[in-house]
Amino acid sequence: MSLPSFPPLDDIVRVLRTAGCVFAEDEADLLLSAASGPAALATMVEHRTSGRPLEHIVGWAAFAGLRIRVDPGVFVPRRRTEFLVQQAVSLTRTHSVVVDLCCGSGALGAALAHSVHPIELHACDIDPRAVRCARANIRAGEGQVNEGQVYEGDLYAPLPARLRGRVGVLLANVPYVPTDEIALLPVEARVHEARIALDGGADGLDVLRRVAARAERWLAPGGSMLFETSRGQLPTALDIVARGGLEPRTAVDEDRWATVVIGTKQG
Repeated sequence: MSLPSFPPLDDIVRVLRTAGCVFAEDEADLLLSAASGPAALATMVEHRTSGRPLEHIVGWAAFAGLRIRVDPGVFVPRRRTEFLVQQAVSLTRTHSVVVDLCCGSGALGAALAHSVHPIELHACDIDPRAVRCARANIRAGEGQVNEGQVYEGDLYAPLPARLRGRVGVLLANVPYVPTDEIALLPVEARVHEARIALDGGADGLDVLRRVAARAERWLAPGGSMLFETSRGQLPTALDIVARGGLEPRTAVDEDRWATVVIGTKQG
């Protein structure tokens, strides 16, 4: 009795391309490698053509050379955000205390620990699904952290008080899409990622305001907060950081359309 066979790769590519998948060939390869059999593959292709993120289908995302676990509903780390990690790497020393706020899958903290280790890493997110992913991803980097803790809660609230004034690097990948623009996002994000990971309020900067207002008391002298923003939001974002008592500067990667703000505590 012969077993059912997988459809030809070209057929899968054709279906994905018709559905609008720009990188149909690469996606077809990934789906084939992840599928346990023809029936599972058919379901995965159907999910992809309906707009579900590829990363949610296969269960992981490629980020900064790592395979990051991403469960359904969890924010998918963007490749442009690797630029933020690169900026953080230049500011991180071994044994630094690092906090990853709004950590999502924990991709930023895990990638930073992979590049500079050991570090003391603390991550938190308000979404329990994201917290589960972050715990798995940070455990995967065991040996690269002196201490790796993931907390569930709102911004700084779940962090241990002993970290105040000791944080060398504060990663804050805050949501920054204005509320009225959520409806304009691709279906992959709009439908399949947690809204709380996307919606930054009326001008997209509400969460940043909350983070920046308290960053100075958590940072060590010379410590820095880093976050991503859009070009249009940049002037206001810089002002928010300055009002929080930090000295802001900007780093830009034109190729990746990435704009990162770094706010440093003097002292």
